[in-house]
Formats: sequence, structure tokens, C-alpha cells
Amino acid sequence: MDASNGSSSAAAPQSRPLSIRTKPRAPAAGTDEWTTNDSTAEKEPVSPTARLMEPVYIVVTIGLGSPLDLPVFTTHMASGLPRYSRFQSIQVTEDGNPRWARVKVKVEDHIVVPTLDPVAVAANPDQSVEDYVASLFTLPMDRSRPLWEFHFLNFPTSEATSTAIIRVHHSLGDGMSLMTLLMSSASSAADPTRLPAMPKQPERTGAIYAPRRPRSSGAMPFLGWVCSYFVLAWNTMVDVAAFIATMMFLRDPHTLFKRSDDTVFNPPRRFVHRSLSLDDVKFIKNAINCTVNDVLVGATSAALSRYYFRKSGNSNSDKIRLRSVLPVNLRSTTSLQTNVNMIESGKSDDVAWGNQLGYIILPFHLAMHDDPLAYIRKAKKTLDRKKSSLEVVFTCKMSELFLKMFGVKAGAFIFRRMFANTTISFTSMIGPAEQTNWCGHPVVFIAPSVYGVPQALIMHYQSYGSTIKVILSVDKEIFPDYSQLLDDFAVSFRCIKDAASKL
Repeated sequence: MDASNGSSSAAAPQSRPLSIRTKPRAPAAGTDEWTTNDSTAEKEPVSPTARLMEPVYIVVTIGLGSPLDLPVFTTHMASGLPRYSRFQSIQVTEDGNPRWARVKVKVEDHIVVPTLDPVAVAANPDQSVEDYVASLFTLPMDRSRPLWEFHFLNFPTSEATSTAIIRVHHSLGDGMSLMTLLMSSASSAADPTRLPAMPKQPERTGAIYAPRRPRSSGAMPFLGWVCSYFVLAWNTMVDVAAFIATMMFLRDPHTLFKRSDDTVFNPPRRFVHRSLSLDDVKFIKNAINCTVNDVLVGATSAALSRYYFRKSGNSNSDKIRLRSVLPVNLRSTTSLQTNVNMIESGKSDDVAWGNQLGYIILPFHLAMHDDPLAYIRKAKKTLDRKKSSLEVVFTCKMSELFLKMFGVKAGAFIFRRMFANTTISFTSMIGPAEQTNWCGHPVVFIAPSVYGVPQALIMHYQSYGSTIKVILSVDKEIFPDYSQLLDDFAVSFRCIKDAASKL
């Protein structure tokens, strides 16, 4: 679904036909309900990272290639979700400490099939989906039940036959946890008897960064290996000091990407996305000898630069430096496929669920370059420098320590300052390498995003099969022409690919 401007009220939900119950009742015959003996289940403490996620929600839009079959979907969910304890738990407070408590869960209570204006849907189904997703932040969730919902829009759009929208409170898990859960409920479209194939990842089984041992013997290689530890220590100290300064006083300059009023923590948002070719991204990567993330960061700088200089009217010779909060998964790079396999083999309790995130403050440089590849080279240099640092590990531990020492209110204040003093958020997620079926429905696209942070622009990249989605969560007051920003992403990728093809 490409973004387009339009009335946000035309397709707003008119009703939620499935009732919201706040008191448990005995399951009726034939219903999809699972039960945990709460009297014997251990109540796990809520992790410090999960406590900091109080205002943040994840929204995932999934395009389906067939009409919705609700009974089939409900059956799949009832059999799959019990393997993830967070989806059957609520937060309770005991002696001032929040803990996860298991409760009875009925899938139907978490499914919403809204009634939309049929005239608006017939006139512009894409806009109707966009408007509905944008309305979700106004609908509170019932905290007497686990904080997850599935919303279904059973009409065709330009990209899909029907649409599923998942809304999950971020305390239940990060992107890796939720992708693991989705993939464990999916199957390969080519062979429904097996799980979807995931892209091969470079192995990282230990720390985020570990200097490699010298490949050859001799004094100079050994000296270079030893020096790499000093470089690592220095870069880490510089990055951690900059992170602390950001939480305390260091702010990005005010630009058209940033609200002047930081007191608006959860502004009204639009969630829009555009499909790009993953093969084009890999072509650029191979032509320049860099990584996929180098290409994504560089192309993002190019797109933001195009948008900024066109809107601001500033001289093209100006150079502006903005900063992004980049959440980083602390698990090994092979964890997604490993976790999915563990769930399939009945070892879901061994999966590293929840939020295991550290943070990097990543600079973005806005400038107009004659050579489009200059954006990629600058991004590679920046990311290579960040890889030679343990910033992500220290920021995770610092957040947890601060929360334990000064309490959740102080921790939330620091968490908010990190986002308020930077300009954008940037993430990327790896999805299946092939077409998949999810709960009996073919998947056309996956478009995750979030709301609940003060930044006016949140960017996500999500790969799936041969495509990669760029997903924008935008403050609609700051970006009323967000469709033009999506166009800038498409144009920037095309220009960079054309330049790479001439090498």
C-alpha cells in the first residue's frame, strides 16, 4: 500500500463487534481457550528494559494473499500462541515490583473485525487501511488481559486480498521475539510441511564486537591485534560519553524533521510503506563491497537529504548532521532461525524471549552529493566505526542499572530524553527468504512499525522474499506530505543503483 493523502476519518472504525470482557468465565464448548495453572506458575519479574517500554506499542501490518478465514486463523493461533508465555501473561505488582502472571486466554477476545464505512472502502481501500491503522493509537487496550490484538480487514487493496494488523505492547517482546513467534506459526509456501527458510547470516555467537585473532604469525599482526583492543576501548568510552551527554543535555538542532515542542510524547501518526527490490539492494552491496545495512543507511541519508533540501529551500552546499536512535538486538545473528527451530521441537522455554536490546546513537548526514554512491561510502565509514565499539552493550547495562538504582520514573525520564534529544529512530529486520503461509493464509508483505515515542519520524526496513519494505511511522503534523518522502526513498534507491551499475 503506497501512501496517499486523504481524510483520516473516512474509514475510521465504527464499531468493534467482538466484546471486551474484563472478568474470566468458564470456556464454552468448542471455544479456543488455553489455561495455565496460575497457582503453581512462577511469576517472573518484568525486566528493566520491558518496564521502560511502558508507552511503546508495536504495530505490524501483514498483507494476505487470500480472503480471511477466521476459524482457520483462530485455530492456528490457539495452538501456537501458548508456546510463548508472554502472550498468556499480564503484569501484576507485588511488593512494589511488577511481575508476569499467567492468566486464562481466549483467542476470540483478542481478535477485532471492525465495521468500516463501505463507501470509503469502495472508493479507496488503500486509504481505508491506512486510516484504520492510524486510528489504533487512540484505542486503549484492556490491561486485565494480555496486551496483544489481531485486527482483520477483509477487503482487497492494491497489494493484498485482505489485511491483518497486529498490535502488541512492546513489553511483551522486541522485534526479534515477535518475528520468531510469527515464523513458528508459518510454513513455506513451496513446502507446507516445513518452516520458512531464513537468509543465511554471518555467525556471531559471542559479544556484539570481538577483535579477530591475527590470521598470520609474526610481531606486526600480533601488535595490530593488541592495538585493536585499545581502539575498541577508546571508541567505547567516546560513544558512552556521547550517549550520557545525549540523555542529559546534548540535543539535535531543530529542523523540519523535529517538533519544537518535546512535551508531545505520542503524537498522531500515519503508518505508510513502500516495496523495494531486495535484489537491487544486494546488487549495490556487491558493487561497493559493503553490507546491506550500509546500503540502507546510505540510501536513507540520500532520501532524507532530498526531502530536506527541497522543503527547506536551504542551499545545496549546506551540510547537516542529525542523530538516530538505533535499537540493536543483543542476541547472536543466527538466533532467529535457531529460536524458530527450538519452538518447533517443543523447547520454547529455552528461547530468549522478551526485550534484549541495546542502543546506538547513529549520525545521519544530510547533504546533496553529485555522486549518489557518496551516501553509501559515508554510511559504511560511520557503521564501521560503530562496529568498533561496545556502545550497544554499555547502553543496555546502563539503562538497567539506572532503573534499579533510581526507580522506574527516573528510568522512564532518561529513556524519554534519549528519544526527545535525537531526531529519528532507525531499525531493520530480516524476514523469511521465501514466500510463506501464515496461519493458513499466504503472506504478501510484512510491515512492522511502532508508536509511543516523541520522534516525528521512525523508519523501519523489513525484508521478505525478494522485496524489502521501507516503513515510515510519521507525525502527520510534521510530515503532511509523507507520500513525497516515500517517493524520495524510491528515487534515491534508483539513483544509487544506476550509479552502482556504472562501476
